Amino acid sequence: MKVSFIVPVYNEERNIIEVIRRLKALTLEKEIIVVDDGSYDQTPMLLEQFRNDSEVVIHLSRLNFGKGTAIRVGLKVAKGDIIAIQDGDMEYDVMDYYKIIAMFDDPSVSVVYGSRFSERIHPGVIWRYWLGNMVLRFLANLLYNANITDEATAYKAFRRDVISGMDLRCKRFEFCPEVTAKVRKAGYIIHEVPINYDPRSIREGKKIRMKDGIVAVWTLLRLRLFSG
Repeated sequence: MKVSFIVPVYNEERNIIEVIRRLKALTLEKEIIVVDDGSYDQTPMLLEQFRNDSEVVIHLSRLNFGKGTAIRVGLKVAKGDIIAIQDGDMEYDVMDYYKIIAMFDDPSVSVVYGSRFSERIHPGVIWRYWLGNMVLRFLANLLYNANITDEATAYKAFRRDVISGMDLRCKRFEFCPEVTAKVRKAGYIIHEVPINYDPRSIREGKKIRMKDGIVAVWTLLRLRLFSG
């Protein structure tokens, strides 16, 4: 199976080269689709070194639209059998994708999430982010019978036909609740595997804010109560 790693990036000059290097080191048939979402640091310049790399596809945007928009751009060009999301930072361990992709050896598996909280709370998790994740998990399980432990995980993987057929409208971080809601409304079971997590602080570049959590809650409620 070929895996398309979609990597939305915004101002990740400190991390993006290492993220791509680690993805390239995975012994999987793959393509790495990096969508720069209007970075104003050195990220676009650093990405130019991969222009002639057969495994890497680079898309640069002059404007910052948001993570959800960047993922939707990546979906338009992805050719893999499996679509996987990889953030442009190093909070996650790409080696965990071996476990996630292996789940698709079972033809009945269509969606796999990497869970940061199925086994333990990782040291360093800021309490307000953990609390926000627990609220989103509760709502996803209550409203959609998702039976998951980590709704907001960045490590999400789908069979291509599952996600390419969805009318995604997300712009920013509401990608996670939107895709979770629509996967469950379509009847797909979300499988989980435990993953490693090394959370970073806002000072270190973490971009999600409280307002994004409020939008995520509203997205879960809206898609349960209304169509779209």
